[in-house]
Amino acid sequence: MATRASIEYLKGLEILNFKESIPQHFEVSEILNQHTGWGVEPVPALIQPEHFFTLLSKKKFPAANFIRTPEDIDYIEEPDVFHELFGHCPLLTNEAYAEFMYQYGLLSLKADKKLQMRLFRLFWFTIEFGLILENNKMKAYGGGILSSKSEIIYSVESDIPERKTLNPMEALLTPFRIDILQPVYFVIKSYDDLFQLIDQNPLDLARKSLLLPDFPAKFERKEKK
Repeated sequence: MATRASIEYLKGLEILNFKESIPQHFEVSEILNQHTGWGVEPVPALIQPEHFFTLLSKKKFPAANFIRTPEDIDYIEEPDVFHELFGHCPLLTNEAYAEFMYQYGLLSLKADKKLQMRLFRLFWFTIEFGLILENNKMKAYGGGILSSKSEIIYSVESDIPERKTLNPMEALLTPFRIDILQPVYFVIKSYDDLFQLIDQNPLDLARKSLLLPDFPAKFERKEKK
């Protein structure tokens, strides 16, 4: 973790000072509120995009109230308390990251459901599975990577995935699957890059992306049960 995770994430981890026991939502909220005005909101597993973005617009990060079993230690499709608190909350102590999350929540509430789903793609390739280049070294900052013991190694060290400098339109046109190691990652140079995305009007970019064909998927389509 120390050699593969973003420096700012590791700083946040120290600030939150997680113990060996499962942290309580209110404890994390108290610390986050002191640093960036954020808090944690308990939710039941997956929630609808509108609910998700509404919470972000109120500076509340949704966090499930259950934890994965030992058999699912590396990955679980439904985001659990480990993914939310350990994967995401440390970076909510970072001003630029926290402000991006807040502004993105506000922005997304102006969109209909179809547009919100498209905006979630950009969220996926940044907040969930983003990489950052720090001191010329590839590091992980996405919560989906940081809460997976295999993907954190794969994402920064493997020669298999493609790593691209973040281009919001390109990310909006890139399909993804939630249940595989990602074939494509987008890379930022600093957390200010995230905040500057807001100046590029991602809502307008998302509308334009809906008029364009997706890039070819770099994975097998999931078989329907």
